[in-house]
Amino acid sequence: MRHLAAGKRRVRPGRRGRRHIAAEHVATVGKHSRRGAHYPRGVDHASPFALLPCLADDLRRVEEELLRQASTPDQFVTELVRHLVTAGGKLVRPGFCLSSALVCEAAPTRSSDDAVRGGASVELIHVGSLYHDDVMDDATTRRSVASVNAQWGNLRAILAGDYLLGRASAIAASLGAEVAVLLAEAITGVCEGQIIELEATYDVDRSEQRYERAVSGKTASLLSISCRIGAAVGGVPTDAASALGEFGLAYGMAFQIVDDILDLVATESQLGKPAGNDLAEGTYTLPVIRALADPVAGDELRSILGRPIDDAARDRAAELVRSTNAVDEARDTARQWAARAQSALSRLPDTPAAAVLRLAADRLVDNPTLTVG
Repeated sequence: MRHLAAGKRRVRPGRRGRRHIAAEHVATVGKHSRRGAHYPRGVDHASPFALLPCLADDLRRVEEELLRQASTPDQFVTELVRHLVTAGGKLVRPGFCLSSALVCEAAPTRSSDDAVRGGASVELIHVGSLYHDDVMDDATTRRSVASVNAQWGNLRAILAGDYLLGRASAIAASLGAEVAVLLAEAITGVCEGQIIELEATYDVDRSEQRYERAVSGKTASLLSISCRIGAAVGGVPTDAASALGEFGLAYGMAFQIVDDILDLVATESQLGKPAGNDLAEGTYTLPVIRALADPVAGDELRSILGRPIDDAARDRAAELVRSTNAVDEARDTARQWAARAQSALSRLPDTPAAAVLRLAADRLVDNPTLTVG
């Protein structure tokens, strides 16, 4: 069994035994291999967070914190900023934060209040960015409810998103300078990635490098920093904290590429929106970039794209992309990022919380989108 050196981080008082991994517990819970990891019966079909029972209660505490942070003396403002918070979500980012904070504990029973607040802070950034995304996309629904911009207008949606970013920053400041800096990095990363993506709208010459920079900022950076904030508040050693950050970044890159592939290969009923929606919005993702370079279909695809298109043109463009090897090539790239996520986790100890992250990485690799084709 691997042990972590103490590194440069100091253990906070009251966290006795965090770095002493019980061998007998590891033997029953922490066994892992890249394929066929040994998880308790049924857990492999549930949320990865179900692998660690205390996380269910801890994520409920995150939800309670989110509601506290989205409460104001004004009833209308509260309704506005709580709109997507109460609509629910998978809480992946808080789950990664909590798991990262517990990654060196042999038998965790409860996340610290700091970890819960850290998890809430990253989720507030995510939700706030959704308010802004919906304005930019002129979206009418989000999480199966009316979007804030559709219900109350763009100006209120923008200000509500800003409010949530402000609350996230306040939480981070209360958790110390390191967390405040990390959260600031997350906000600037999301903004930078979104700016880069907007700059490439309808650009048929968008490069893969610019695509990866956009994805790294708007998606992967927040997942990475969720893990790093968890490590910071959990007193995790430096080498493990670095591995967690690398895991979050690689997981986020693979996750976004998978999402981009689904936009082209899934059905409208599976997506909840028309297939090829990114094409219609002028967002040319990795499989589209690869298809534009195809010697057979590339010219026709280029003649369709580069401008707003109707549904028929969108469907034809999606058909052209699928006729090439572009989707398979994008799958290969996603697999490479998913493998990097798994590799980063190999540097962690065999603990229940590490097993949660390993199961999440396995799920990504075993996603049907990556295993077909």
